[in-house]
Amino acid sequence: MRQADRLGPPLRAATYRTLVGLLAATGLRVGEAIKLDHDDIDWAEGVLRIRETKFGKSRLVPLDVSGVDALRRYDALRDQDAPCPADPSFFVSRTRKRLIYAVVAPTFRQMVTGAGVGADAPNPPRLHDLRHTFAVRTLLAWYRDGADVQARIPSLSTYLGHREPSSTYWYMSAAPELLALAADRREGIGKAARP
Repeated sequence: MRQADRLGPPLRAATYRTLVGLLAATGLRVGEAIKLDHDDIDWAEGVLRIRETKFGKSRLVPLDVSGVDALRRYDALRDQDAPCPADPSFFVSRTRKRLIYAVVAPTFRQMVTGAGVGADAPNPPRLHDLRHTFAVRTLLAWYRDGADVQARIPSLSTYLGHREPSSTYWYMSAAPELLALAADRREGIGKAARP
């Protein structure tokens, strides 16, 4: 996140540091995060209200304590910089208006390039890759913990705002390590079932 600090004024740096951190920690879609209004955050419960998502549904996304603390720090800095915001947006641009994807995506690319991440990759990292990484890491953790992943897929699907759990299964095929863990688990179940 040091690259965010190089983006200029403190509020701009904090905006991108907090936005990217939120995306990585929650798996939100970029559009969902930049659409957040200040009133969409339940500070007492540590929950985000994600309104009118990609599929027209709304959902609640819980945050851990460190996530709430990061949002509080950003909120305080934003309010200090613009005490009476005219825009209800939580994440704001230099002009104190809602962020737009057409600016956020190239700024993220600038951060990634500055950090030297994916320099040799045929396709540089994208903001949406943070969502994929979140989903894959969640699934990997469940497999490693010995959890019943099949039983948990519907909850991850709801958390991510997928219309159907089948959309969430895509992440399993996208990560070779996940496929290997799933195959090992299946093989172990098959062996246990044999006499």
